[in-house]
Amino acid sequence: MKYPKEYLDEIKTRLKVSNVVSKYVQLKKRGKEFVGLSPFKNEKTPSFTVNDDKGFFHCFSTSEHGNIFDFLMKTQNLKFGEAVKTLALQAGMRPYTFSKADEEREKAWKEYTGIYLDYVTFFHNELINNPGSKKSLDYLKNRKLKFDIIKKFKLGYVNYNSNIYEKLEKKFGKKSVQECGIFYFDEKKNIYVDRFRDRIIFPINSISGQPIAIGGRIMKNNSFFAKYINSPETQFFKKGSNLYNIEKARGLSNKLDQIFLVEGYMDVIGLNNNGIENCVANLGTALTERQITILNQFFNEIVICFDGDESGYKAAIRAAEKSVIELQPEKQISFLFLPEGEDPDTFIVKNGKDNFIKYYETNKILIHEFLFENLKKQTNNSPTSLAILEKKLRYISNSIKDQYIKKYILDFFLGKISSLTPNLSRGKQFTIKHVASLTATKKIYNDSISITKEQLQEFSILYLIINNFDFFKKNFVILNDINFVTDEGTKVFSKLLKLLETKDEIDLDKLPLDNDTLEKINKFASIKHISKNIERDENKISEIFYEMKKDLKNLILDRQISQLESKFSEDMDQTTLNQIIELKKLQNNN
Repeated sequence: MKYPKEYLDEIKTRLKVSNVVSKYVQLKKRGKEFVGLSPFKNEKTPSFTVNDDKGFFHCFSTSEHGNIFDFLMKTQNLKFGEAVKTLALQAGMRPYTFSKADEEREKAWKEYTGIYLDYVTFFHNELINNPGSKKSLDYLKNRKLKFDIIKKFKLGYVNYNSNIYEKLEKKFGKKSVQECGIFYFDEKKNIYVDRFRDRIIFPINSISGQPIAIGGRIMKNNSFFAKYINSPETQFFKKGSNLYNIEKARGLSNKLDQIFLVEGYMDVIGLNNNGIENCVANLGTALTERQITILNQFFNEIVICFDGDESGYKAAIRAAEKSVIELQPEKQISFLFLPEGEDPDTFIVKNGKDNFIKYYETNKILIHEFLFENLKKQTNNSPTSLAILEKKLRYISNSIKDQYIKKYILDFFLGKISSLTPNLSRGKQFTIKHVASLTATKKIYNDSISITKEQLQEFSILYLIINNFDFFKKNFVILNDINFVTDEGTKVFSKLLKLLETKDEIDLDKLPLDNDTLEKINKFASIKHISKNIERDENKISEIFYEMKKDLKNLILDRQISQLESKFSEDMDQTTLNQIIELKKLQNNN
């Protein structure tokens, strides 16, 4: 039997190709793609690419190509069914067993989504085309919503006297319509009533884009009715496992690192209306681990941005306590608190996209910092309250699933506590010292991540020349065919060549180089760790120099090949492929 296309599509929708492949191949981001060494053959130069936008991998050295199912089948020697089961588990989906119950469930799913699609489409058209919906359409326009946004989110209006129930029952059957959650039974009138009547509706879609539930906002100013309601949970809709707008937002994950998690439908729509599309909303319930896991699959930073009032702050605390558990290396969870009385929709309408982004960049707070600051407010600096604080912080740290994150979050918390207890000399001596070393390490790390491989290699060559001027003055000819890539390296190398060409003695204390450049060379030149072992040994200096020169040439070829491979993945042009082959030949001969 065949797996249903919808089931396979759901797996592919939930899993990025790069997430699947990175479990078996070390990948590096390069533009819109990821690259790595081929899993199909031994190689030194990466020829394997992954494109999440297009949903495939491609190996230039072996011509292997395919989707996530193909990858597991080809690299792990799995049959198709085994690959499907493995990936379904990774995607958090139940296995498909082809039992009669599964067949019935598949049929029920098609009817369920069919009912919601017909319902959403009908009332979207009613909102746009029916004069009786003018009041609702005017309400949305008064909220400054563009017509394209109303259509993009397929907003609708359910009039009070709708007869949609009878139409759906005739098409899909009584049982399916009664169980879909759109209607409830009125015992007094002995009829099924539309729970969204006289409401603007917000379709809630699954991660793969099918409508599975609805949110509704009442149009009447009546305190008896809740302003917003959602579909009840059904066999196919669980609030804690879904997010509003996830099906649209996930497609932006290759361009943007962060996703804004807000509280309401209108927050999502208002942000989109003003140019910020990377946003989702939880569905009227406390944030769940499942929702955090879904967002972590697609984005590197989750920014939780709730309303700027007391209830929004309390919701943020609950969200922090729940989501800290799911912290992962290379992932980040931040909080953004808006000014008092503002929500994301009102804030962006008043201030615009650029100011919203600027506010985010200057006011976001990392989750562990937020948790500490919130708990610290509850202390009075007495030994008892500080002991309670430490106990809570240790509990939070121990709840984190990832062992490495757990370790460093605890270290951060203990460092903060030590700063509150300066008279505890033992604690001060140990923790403050440790925090200082972490700060220094963090600075070195932040400096180094901005340095390219080419720069590192160039710094080593320059370091070798500066510290062995006599050798290079005698063997000037070996510098003739070396090419530097960066502007900085080229300028320094040019100045050194002029010095080496003169007959004058070279004073190392008076090199024509600025201090910042010299500091970089001394800081990042990896050759410095072995330089003392090769002092005055001309054979070793020569050997290491030629090796470094070859490595720099290979890095330049790597970069050219990478650019061409990225181009080839888009145009599949034979000329581009020929250029790649020629450069790889040069690399192999180098």
